[in-house]
Amino acid sequence: MRARMTPAVLIFGGLIIFWVAFTPVVIVPTYVIPDDPSETWDARTELEQRGREVYIAEGCTYCHSQYIRPQDWGIGADRLAKAGDYHQDAPHLLGSQRTGPDLSQEGGQHTNDWHLAHFMNPRSVRPDSIMPRFEYLGEEDIGALTAYMQSLGGVEADLRMAYQYKVRDDVIAAYEAGPDENIQYLHEQVPPGWRPLPNPYPATDASLSRGEKVYQSFCIGCHGPVGDGMGQASEWLYPPALNFTTIRRNLWEDKYIGGILYYYIMNGVTGSAMPYFKHELESEKIWDVSNYVAKYFIDWDDSNMEPVGVHSARETPGEGENSPPAREVISE
Repeated sequence: MRARMTPAVLIFGGLIIFWVAFTPVVIVPTYVIPDDPSETWDARTELEQRGREVYIAEGCTYCHSQYIRPQDWGIGADRLAKAGDYHQDAPHLLGSQRTGPDLSQEGGQHTNDWHLAHFMNPRSVRPDSIMPRFEYLGEEDIGALTAYMQSLGGVEADLRMAYQYKVRDDVIAAYEAGPDENIQYLHEQVPPGWRPLPNPYPATDASLSRGEKVYQSFCIGCHGPVGDGMGQASEWLYPPALNFTTIRRNLWEDKYIGGILYYYIMNGVTGSAMPYFKHELESEKIWDVSNYVAKYFIDWDDSNMEPVGVHSARETPGEGENSPPAREVISE
C-alpha cells in the first residue's frame, strides 16, 4: 500500500521533526546544564541592566559575540566562556557573528571616555571601523550602554575598572601640570628594563611607510594627522591624547625614546583613553610606528645610536662598511 502525502501527514511529520530537534537542543540542556554562577559572575546594577536593554534594542548582538571559544585564544582572551558566566541572563546574548570584536571580557579594557568617543563616532578611535555611529542615543542611553560594556567580564572586569579609576586621578593630574610634567610622569611609569631598549629596526623608508600605515589605521583618530593630540576623538577624551609635538627630548633621554614608545604602544596608558595594542600589532609593527612618530612628530634623530639590527631571512645581515660580502655571509 502506497502512503499518500496529505496535508495531515505533512503537518504530523513536521511536528515530529521539530520535536526531535527541539528536545536535545533546548529541553535537555535546560534541565541538564546547571545554572550556577561561575567564579567571575557578578550581579548587574540597575544602570548596567538598562544598558543591556539598549544593547538588545540596537541589535549589537548581530555583530558582536559574547563568548570565547578555545580557538579564540589567539585574540588575547583571558579565559574561555563557561555556562555560569551567563547566570540569570534572559535572553542570552551569545551572538554568532564576529563582525566586530568579542565583548565577553570588555569591561575595564577601555576607559569610559574612550567608550563615549567610540559610540559617538567609532572612526574617531578606530579609524578602520565599520561600526555605525550611535550619537542619536543621547547622553543617558550612551552612559547606560557604557556601564553595561564595563560590566562584561564580571568580577575580573570590576578589578580592571577599579585599577583604571585608581590611576586615573594621577594621569589627569600629570596632564594638568603641563606637557613637561606629563612626559616626566609617563617616563617614570615605564619599568627600568624597558627604557634603554633600543629599536632593532632602523628607520628606513620601508619602516617609515609601514609605520605611517599603522598610524593611520590605529592612532590618527586620537593623536591627529600631525601628532598634536587633536584627532576626531579629542572632543570626548579627557585627558586628550598625547601631543607628541610638545615632547622635550631631554626628558626622554635620547637612548630611551624607542623603548618608551614601544612600551606604551604595546601596553597603553592605564587610566587614560590610550589602549594597549599588543593583541593586535606584532612587534615589528609597533617598532615601525614608533619610528614614524619619533621621526615626524618628535623630530628625533637616531643616527647617533649604535645599530642593533635583526638578522632574519627578511633583513640583510651586515649592511655596514665592514660587512662581509654576501657570498661570505652565506658560506658561513
